[in-house]
Formats: sequence, C-alpha cells, structure tokens
Amino acid sequence: MVAEQAARVLVASNRGPVSHTHRENGSIDVKRGGGGLVSGLSAIGPDASALWVCAALGEGDREAVRRLGTRLDPTETGGQQVRMLDIDPEIFADAYNGIANSVLWFVHHLLYQTPLEPTFDAEFRAQWASYESYNAAFADALAEDAAEGAAVLVQDYHLCLVPGMLRRRRPDLRIGHFSHTPWAPVDYFRLLPDDIARQLLRGVLGADRAGFLTRRWADAFADCAAAVLDGEVDTGDTGAYAVTCEGRTTRLGVHGLGADADFLRERSHRPDVIERMAALREQIGGRERRVIVRVDRTELSKNIVRGLHAYRRLLTDHPEWRGLVVHLAFAYPSRQDLAVYRGYTEEVQRIAEEINTEFGTDAWQPVVLHVKDDFARSLAAYRIADVALVNPIRDGMNLVAKEVPVVSDEGCALVLSREAGAYEELGEEALVVNPYDVTGTAEALHQALSMAQGERAERTKRLAAEATALPPQKWFLDQLNALG
Repeated sequence: MVAEQAARVLVASNRGPVSHTHRENGSIDVKRGGGGLVSGLSAIGPDASALWVCAALGEGDREAVRRLGTRLDPTETGGQQVRMLDIDPEIFADAYNGIANSVLWFVHHLLYQTPLEPTFDAEFRAQWASYESYNAAFADALAEDAAEGAAVLVQDYHLCLVPGMLRRRRPDLRIGHFSHTPWAPVDYFRLLPDDIARQLLRGVLGADRAGFLTRRWADAFADCAAAVLDGEVDTGDTGAYAVTCEGRTTRLGVHGLGADADFLRERSHRPDVIERMAALREQIGGRERRVIVRVDRTELSKNIVRGLHAYRRLLTDHPEWRGLVVHLAFAYPSRQDLAVYRGYTEEVQRIAEEINTEFGTDAWQPVVLHVKDDFARSLAAYRIADVALVNPIRDGMNLVAKEVPVVSDEGCALVLSREAGAYEELGEEALVVNPYDVTGTAEALHQALSMAQGERAERTKRLAAEATALPPQKWFLDQLNALG
C-alpha cells in the first residue's frame, strides 16, 4: 500500500544524514552528517517530495526512534524528510558486521587470506538470513512510502538485495543501485557460495540502472553477471552499457564522485583549521621540513602498514631526507568492534613507534601519528602537505586523493595507488605505485619530495580540475536524471 504523503524521490542507505547519542541528562543529542548524498538531496530542492530511508545504527538512534517515531523531525535533519528503521539489533549486527563488513567488503577489496579464510558454514548462513531480513525491511519501507512511478536510489553493498526485492513489491518504480566500493573480479567473486553469488547479482539486477564509480568496477560487475548468471552484456554503439539477464535488462552507468571544491576551500580557511595548521607546524618542527601526509581510517584496504614501511625504506635508502621530512599520518580507528581491525590499528601504532625509535632524534620526530578523528586537522594537513600518500590495496574511489589537490596551499605531489578508483581520473598527474611494492613506493616518495615546486604546482592545478569535475550535487543529480 502506498503512503498518503508518498515520496517521488527516495534514497536508501545504511547510514542516514543524522546520528543520535545520549546526553548525561537523559536527552538525545542530534548530529548532522555530510557527504555526497546530503549534498545531492539538497540539490533537488524542497519541492521534490524526497525521503531518505536509513537504519538506526546504535542505541542512541534506536532510543530516538522509540521516543519520537521513525519519522525524524525535519528541523533536526536540515529540512530533509528521514525515515529511520529500528531493525532488531541482532539482525542488524549480523547483517552489518557479519555479512556487509566481514564478507562483502572483504570480497570486493580482495582482503581474504585464502589459505585460512573464508569459511562459509552454518554461522555464515544464519548471518546471511539476517542480511536478507535487513534488506527486506528496507524494501518494505520503500514500497510503502514511494509514490506511483517514483525514483528510488539504493546505496551500496549493505543493500544489494533491495532492488530485486523492491521490484517484486512495486514493479512501477524506477530503481537505481549505486556501488561505492569496487566490484570484485569474477574469480574472486566466486569465492562466495554459488547460490549467494547469484542472489547478490540478481538483487542488483533488479534495478533499472546500476551505477559504479569507475568503468573498471562496472566491467567487473558485468563480467560476474555473464559468468555466474549467463547474462548478456551489451556495450552498445553509442557507449550505452547494459546487462540482460533472465528476461530483464539493467543499464550500467559510471559516475566518478568528485570533491566539493566550494565547501572544501571555504571550510579549510576557517579559524579552527588555521589554529590546527599552527599546531601541526610546531609538531613537525617548522616550515623548513617537507611534509608527507596521509589521512585514512584504519581500514584494512587503506594499506597504512605498507605505507609506513615505504617511509622507513625512504629513510633507509635516502638518508639525505633524515631530519628534513616528517610523515604526518592520520589513522582514524575504524570498525573497532571487529578484532581484525583492532589488531590492524595496533600494528599501525607499533610500526610508527618503531620508525621514531630507529630514526628519531631530540630535534626530529620522523612520524607524527594522530588517531583521533578531527576534520579540521585533516584539512590543515591538506593545506601544508608537500606530498600526499594514497596507496590503498583497492578502493572504490578515494576522495582524499581528490581533496588534497583542491585544498593544497602551495602544490602537492600525489603518490597514488593504481588500485584506487581515483587512478582512472588522476593517474596522469600522479606518481603511480603498485600498493604491494614497498620499495617502489619509497622511490615514488623520493621523486615526489624531489619534485620542483613549479612542477608540483602545475600538477596540482590539473589534479584539482579533474578532482572536481563531478561534485556531489551533480553526481547525485546525474544518477537521478539517468533513471528517466
């Protein structure tokens, strides 16, 4: 049944535009988020009858839903209509941590140590049932709230089954799915049990259109559909791109999310950023020292450990840089409820301490590591960076690679992994590395530090132009318009 005040544009994502936490006095604090979806929904205007459907992520969110209902107060969401689903915590945990973050993320980022993992046993099957229930809750809510013929944009690997489920509930809707991660190549995707691989593909192919950050990830998805479901891939004479499978055709599209230049440039010149720039300069030891910057979550795919090893190799092979360069590394803890992530965060800290012990002097600390998330401090680091190190094992896009050139004060050389989605757009102006090659990455860091300022500045201008070609609002609107 369609709701009385049905929405004409709907977005579905695991995380919504706001989060809630308990205050000590028993009240609930509301914090607004940012990102491409927030910018995109604001771009369509207040008259578009838009609704954002998301999940309650923690106890603060669940308490807010229990007290106030699933429809959040627009005055607390920046004027957006938001429906927050209070899904059973055990089902949510199994779907989110058990499947989305511990299976699908690992498959698409090629993270398994295959002699030991994965093992798809009875526990996995129970968690998969929760993933199905979690996706069904979203499909039910979207079906209930969508107007006749509405456009629905479903986001990411958490909700791969939703398009197919929603198609069965509401065949009148125009449905899109967008993958913010890479898509695994066929051989790796087929680590999944055959029935699960088919179910995931059929879920996404329930959409009228499936979007990806780069052509490489779209090609990988098409290859999987062809190999696993015997789908037919049509590249088209005019660049159109589609997969026909089991009687339905799903168009594929590429939308390379870019940096929001206006926001970043304005935000990076506020007083709190300037204050943090001064503090970082003091930690580094003055303006004379060169600065290699990385800003990442301690996510396994970000390759922080090999990046630190490459920096150590730089100091070993090129001792002339000792005392003259500092590695400013922001490694913000991520997914610490999973043991493998806690261990990875500890390893990052251990290696940073080793480098400082091995090479440091009373007057020089080679690695300055920060583990507490601070957006203003990240922007400060962007502004003072001489070199940006972005070396993921695999990454859907990597916006840090796009943000640093936009914010850099005097030009910044970009050392970029060829396995980042951003490589497709930025590779010509970056120093490109194999993320597994520590020696090669060390040499790229040396080249970047040795680059003449004029060349750095010119490369940065070209990088910034590429990085901002599809800002968040246009990225969102292009997907919406492509649904027809």
